[in-house]
Amino acid sequence: MSEQIIKTEYSEVMQKSYIDYAMSVICARALPDARDGLKPVQRRVLYAMDQLHLNHDKPHRKSARIVGDTMGKYHPHGDSSIYETLVVLAQEFKKGKALVDGHGNFGSIEGDGAAAMRYTEARLQKFSEDVYLADLDKDIVDFVPNFDETEKEPEVLPVRVPNLLVNGAEGIAVGMATSIPTHNLGEVIDAVM
Repeated sequence: MSEQIIKTEYSEVMQKSYIDYAMSVICARALPDARDGLKPVQRRVLYAMDQLHLNHDKPHRKSARIVGDTMGKYHPHGDSSIYETLVVLAQEFKKGKALVDGHGNFGSIEGDGAAAMRYTEARLQKFSEDVYLADLDKDIVDFVPNFDETEKEPEVLPVRVPNLLVNGAEGIAVGMATSIPTHNLGEVIDAVM
């Protein structure tokens, strides 16, 4: 095999690398997708809970199990960010509509942190099942391979409400940021009608 040396300017390599990294962070981690209003980690937590059949009428399951399934199948970026996401999805004071029904210490509005994931349990809210996950089997959204191509995951969730407005979003990416406040669900529906 012959070796080939490509001459290029250092500034060009840095510029391309920065842009590639920035786009990766923007698209795959830090900012929500306008179609379902969710960041990838939020979408993956909800989907993992759906796959575990953690419906509102079933018993709560340990948060550590949810985090483990999410990390092992869909989001290999560390357990702390996944658990933090699960906690926020359960906090009604942070979201317009909580998507997860948390059982145990999920923090407080005063800023108290949640208990460790081994002490808390969670399941989906009925609202999440009906509005975010009910149409997954209706071929509405595309499914894409996960990070190691052993599973499929939805590119976006087939939400029935404009989640970006209802639950708002916060995120800081490379060169971009967003801070969208939550809005009242009834008022959003009235505005859409």
